[in-house]
Amino acid sequence: MANQDYYEILGVPRDADQDTIKRSYRRLAMQYHPDKNPGSKEAEEKFKAAAGAYEILGDPEKRAKYDRFGHAAFQGGMGGGFRDVEDVFASFSDIFGDFFGGATGGRSRRGRHQGPSRGSDLRYVCAIELKDVITGLEKDIEFDTEESCRTCSGTGAKEGTRPETCGTCGGAGQVVTSQGFFSVATTCPACRGTGQVVRNPCADCSGRGRVKTHRKIRVSIPAGVDTGTQLRVTSEGEGGYRGGPSGDLYVQIQVEDDARFERHGLDLLGRVTISYLQALLGAEVEVETIENDETITIPAGTASGERVRLEKKGIPSLRGGGRGSIFYEVEVEIPRKLKKEEEKLLRDIAKVRGESVLAAKKGLFG
Repeated sequence: MANQDYYEILGVPRDADQDTIKRSYRRLAMQYHPDKNPGSKEAEEKFKAAAGAYEILGDPEKRAKYDRFGHAAFQGGMGGGFRDVEDVFASFSDIFGDFFGGATGGRSRRGRHQGPSRGSDLRYVCAIELKDVITGLEKDIEFDTEESCRTCSGTGAKEGTRPETCGTCGGAGQVVTSQGFFSVATTCPACRGTGQVVRNPCADCSGRGRVKTHRKIRVSIPAGVDTGTQLRVTSEGEGGYRGGPSGDLYVQIQVEDDARFERHGLDLLGRVTISYLQALLGAEVEVETIENDETITIPAGTASGERVRLEKKGIPSLRGGGRGSIFYEVEVEIPRKLKKEEEKLLRDIAKVRGESVLAAKKGLFG
């Protein structure tokens, strides 16, 4: 289903409202849920595809990018892809809570809490300069997160002891109460849903099984990124639970404004000021780019507001295939005062062209 249209996956029109998109995802998630299709690889792939489509179309900002740029808007970053069904449950725990009455979409809470489980994904906002967009860069980032306690291997129990099965819920992590014809399952208040209690807590983690840690990693930011680009760094997120895999780290790019240029996709817009004589006669003028100075040609007769193009000096394409251009908007500078000789020459030119101008001030040349 690679690059299949997300609207087609969810079976909704492109102008569908958010409620319609959510209802459609709910229907597909229930239809292809792994618990309803045990052992079916096809159902699992459709379950992940529906989640990937909802991840984009269920978010108004991501949906707007997808409507404009398609799948290319999310290449190299988060969007529309899950490695396994546990990724889906981790990302949409609130959704599955609404749909199925449990954070895992009907799966046993006991199995997820007592056994290994994946750590959460983390998001990091990384600010870079416009010049970094041209070249790409390697950047060190630092952040705080949690991981399993190495002393107790994430059990929370003191060395030589083990957690005990919760006597209140029998290890299920939930307690069930009856209300008339209905049975309501709620998180066990004694073990807080883990199904276990720690009688002799580990000294290093105080029985939590988790410890805070400070991480420093180097990420590779490719040329051509833009504000909002998200880079997925696999297994660099929160540490897993009880030996489970780590989550992923999503690095969200924020490109700082540059006083010299405005960005428009792959193109940049700058400004250049020239004299009225350069505008009339044309000229070779030096301009600034992101990397160095270049010379551009100003055609004779250029007016203020017109633009001159410098090719292949703009933003590199994130997908490869060249660079954009820099457009320089011309501002023609008109002098407020003229030298006597300069004004006389201009008046002579006005006579040659037959143009009417204000008379010279009395005594200007005599």
